[in-house]
Amino acid sequence: MDIQEAITNRRSIRKYKPDRLDDKVIQAVLEAARLAPSWGNSQCWRFVVVQDPIRKEKLANTLVGITDRPNRVADAMKQAPVAIAVCAQPGQSGYTYREPKEPATDKGEWWYMFDTALATQNLVLAAHATGLGTVIVGAFDAKKAAEVLEVPPGYVVVALTPLGYPDEIPNARPRKELSEIVYYNCFKKEEA
Repeated sequence: MDIQEAITNRRSIRKYKPDRLDDKVIQAVLEAARLAPSWGNSQCWRFVVVQDPIRKEKLANTLVGITDRPNRVADAMKQAPVAIAVCAQPGQSGYTYREPKEPATDKGEWWYMFDTALATQNLVLAAHATGLGTVIVGAFDAKKAAEVLEVPPGYVVVALTPLGYPDEIPNARPRKELSEIVYYNCFKKEEA
C-alpha cells in the first residue's frame, strides 16, 4: 500500500477482533513511529506496549467521556489485543541547544506535543498499511494512565491507541474542501 492510499483509507477503529498480533507486526509499527522527524532529532517520545488484559482494562478505565456520554473507545481498548501509550519527555523538544535550555519558539515547552503527534501519525499509518486498526485517544486522565503504566517522573502520557485487526469498516467522515482551508500569500480570500 502506498502512502497516499494509507492516508486516504485509514479510519478510526472502535471494534476489534481478539486475534493475537505477531510480535514482528508490532515491531514494524513501532519502527515507523521511531522514524518520525522531531525537533533537533530529540526523539522525546517513548512507547508503552500493553498486552496484559488486566493492565489494558485499567488503562481503558482512565478514558473520560466527552459531554454526557461515556467514551466509546474504552471497550475498544479492552477488545484489542494491544494498547499503545505514546509518552513524551517534556523539556527535550523545542528548546535551544545552549545551557541553560530555553524555549526556541513561542510554542514554548509544548513542542513535544507536535513531535509525538508526528510519531503517532507514522504509527497509525503503518498499522493501517499492515491491515491493523487504531484510533487515537486523547480523552483520558493522563495522570491516572501514567500510574497504571508506571511512567517515571519526567515523562507524560500524551495519547493512547488500541491496536488490532478491525472488526468494522467505518465509512469515511466528511472533510472540508481545500477551498475552505487553504489560503495563498496571506490568511484571507483573494478577490477575484
